[in-house]
Amino acid sequence: MDRLLALLSRLPLPVLYALALLAWPVVMSGARYRRDVVESNLAHALPELSPRQRRRIRRRFYLHFCNVAAEALRGMHLPPEQLASRVRVHNWEAVAPFLEQRQSLLMLTLHQGNWEWLLGAVAQRMPCPTDVIYKPLHNQAVDRFMQTSRARFNSRPVPIHRTMREMLRRRREFRTFAMLADQAPFKKDRMSWHWFLNRPAAFYLGPQTIAEATQYPVIFVHTTRRRLGHYDAHFEVLARPPIARDGSEVLDAYVDAVERAIRRQPETWLWSNRKWKHDPPEDFLLTTDPPAPI
Repeated sequence: MDRLLALLSRLPLPVLYALALLAWPVVMSGARYRRDVVESNLAHALPELSPRQRRRIRRRFYLHFCNVAAEALRGMHLPPEQLASRVRVHNWEAVAPFLEQRQSLLMLTLHQGNWEWLLGAVAQRMPCPTDVIYKPLHNQAVDRFMQTSRARFNSRPVPIHRTMREMLRRRREFRTFAMLADQAPFKKDRMSWHWFLNRPAAFYLGPQTIAEATQYPVIFVHTTRRRLGHYDAHFEVLARPPIARDGSEVLDAYVDAVERAIRRQPETWLWSNRKWKHDPPEDFLLTTDPPAPI
C-alpha cells in the first residue's frame, strides 16, 4: 500500500483526475461507499430541497470526493508555487495584525473543499511554524502518507491525544495550531452538543478548552471551490481574548461558521462523515431548543 500511494503521488494531476473520473461511479454506485450515510445526512440537513436536488448534490459530492483524493495524492509532490496559485488566500488582513505582534493563533477549519491543500497553502504563508492537530486514520498506510504530506511547508502533524501536552510544552513559542474540528468525537472523548444542520450533533470540546487555556485568538478558515483544482480560502475571526472560562463562545461561533460554509457550497462538504452517530443526552434535548428553520 505504501508503494502504491508513493507511485500514484508521482502522477500528473490530469492523469489523477482521469482516474478519479473512472472511480466516481464505482465509489458512488458500485461499492456504494457510505451511500446510506450520505443520503441520510443530506435528507436531514437539507429537507427544504427536493429529492432531485439532493440527488444532484449527492452525485457532485462523490465526484468531488474522488477529485480531492486525487489532489491529496498529488499534494505530496505539488511545488509550493503551484499550491499557492491553486489555493488563493483572501482577506489575509484578518490575521495579519495578530501575526505582526507575534501572537500565536488557534485556527479551526472543516472537511470542505480541499482541506489538505488549504492547510499547506496557509502554513507556507505563515511567519511561524504550524502544528496540524489530527485524528489518526484507521488505515495506517494512508495515515502515514497523509502525515508525511502534511509535514511539508513548515508544518508538523500532532495527534489529537497529544494536543494539550504539545500546547503546554510550546506555550511560549510563536506558533499557529490548526485543527479540523467538524468530525464526530470518539465515544470516550469529552464532547459538546450543538444544534447543527437540523439535528443535535457532538463536537470535540478541544477547541473551546484550548482557547480558554491559551487565550489565543480563534480563527476560522475554509475554502470554496472556484473550479476543478482551484480554491479560495477565507478567514473569519471567531473569538478574541479574553475568552471566558467554562463557556461555549468558541464552539458556538465555530458551529455557526461551519454550517454557513456548508450551506454556501454543500457538494464540497464531507457528507460521508458519520457526524450524527452519537445519541444526544436527554438534558440537552430538554434544555435546548432547535434553531429556527433557515
